[in-house]
Amino acid sequence: MIEIINISGGDKNVSKESLKKIAEKVLKLEKSKLDLSIALVNSSEIRKLNKKYRKKDKTTDVLSFGEDMNQIVICTDEVKKNGKDFKKELTRVLIHGVLHILGYEHEKGEKKEKEMLLKQEDYILKIFK
Repeated sequence: MIEIINISGGDKNVSKESLKKIAEKVLKLEKSKLDLSIALVNSSEIRKLNKKYRKKDKTTDVLSFGEDMNQIVICTDEVKKNGKDFKKELTRVLIHGVLHILGYEHEKGEKKEKEMLLKQEDYILKIFK
């Protein structure tokens, strides 16, 4: 099951069905049947979460909480700031979050970073083909 909630003024125009399909596709490609919760939030909310859980007092585009929570928090304000195609960038951060939930890490050395980012880009290409 994949649940999507829009809290704290996250973008109201984001297609929840589209996010669900993207997450389902990544989970299928990874042969995983995890349940996920995806929350859309604003800059203020993600900054609070980033400070509380990562001790970083700044905004970010996505946070992932694994270990039985399996929650991805996406800041649509930050996604928009990237100046790229919003839908594609939203897809990228969602895939990034799902990969973190599945145990991929990019902050644990160059080899792990390369593995995760190559997989992320491969999935983006598969989704947008």
